[in-house]
Amino acid sequence: MKNYFDLKGQVALVTGCSAGLGVQMAKALANQGCNIVALARRKDKLDAVVAEIKAEFNVDAIAVCCDITDTDGVEASIDEALAHFGRIDIVINNAGTGAVAPAEDITDKQFGDECDIDLFGSFRVARAAAKKAMIPAKYGRIINIASMYGLVGNKIAGSAPYHAAKGGVVNLTRALAAEWGKYNITVNSICPGYFYTDLTRYTLNSEFFQQNAKTMIPLERYGNEGELDTAALFLASPASSYVTGVNLAVDGGYTCM
Repeated sequence: MKNYFDLKGQVALVTGCSAGLGVQMAKALANQGCNIVALARRKDKLDAVVAEIKAEFNVDAIAVCCDITDTDGVEASIDEALAHFGRIDIVINNAGTGAVAPAEDITDKQFGDECDIDLFGSFRVARAAAKKAMIPAKYGRIINIASMYGLVGNKIAGSAPYHAAKGGVVNLTRALAAEWGKYNITVNSICPGYFYTDLTRYTLNSEFFQQNAKTMIPLERYGNEGELDTAALFLASPASSYVTGVNLAVDGGYTCM
């Protein structure tokens, strides 16, 4: 029996891997035998995540502290991962933020910070991993976590910088896929809808958001833990070798209407 998502011996670097969806996707990859480079800013939380991954999945994992707005720090983090593992096969650009305010009240700093983290941060990590690891190896899987709000606008909460940055991630994905295909590197993005995490559970369970789900989402609910994992596994797998430049919405159908 063939395991199409077998990642034994591969190495995945996951940004924003101290909580939420980043941890869930890292664990999904580890479940398939992948070794993990957990990258984020909070060392204590990273150490706890790495300990859990090692104990639960019997793979190797390391914690790397990094602010993805710091180019030198990103370069050093890739070097640290390569020094430990000798390879980076998969990158999941998951780290991000979100400024919420009416567009007319958004400050220059809020807009700049959003783009620096969500868009430029994803590029910094992809650029370093490709140049130092994937192009020399003639193999790579880069998965950028964008958002359904990189594809559409919204009337729930003003977040113009987030929409702009995530829309940039969507087209950055296409640009990198076009450039790096010749190196056997695929670049795809996932555009998640709202998902339950420890940080979002209270908000999504509110009466307003529950009614919004019934009105705006064909499946009439928000995403549960694990429902993003298989999209990441598919795009990270050697079996997806002919899929590149794709933006996969995992949003319960929100963007189909």
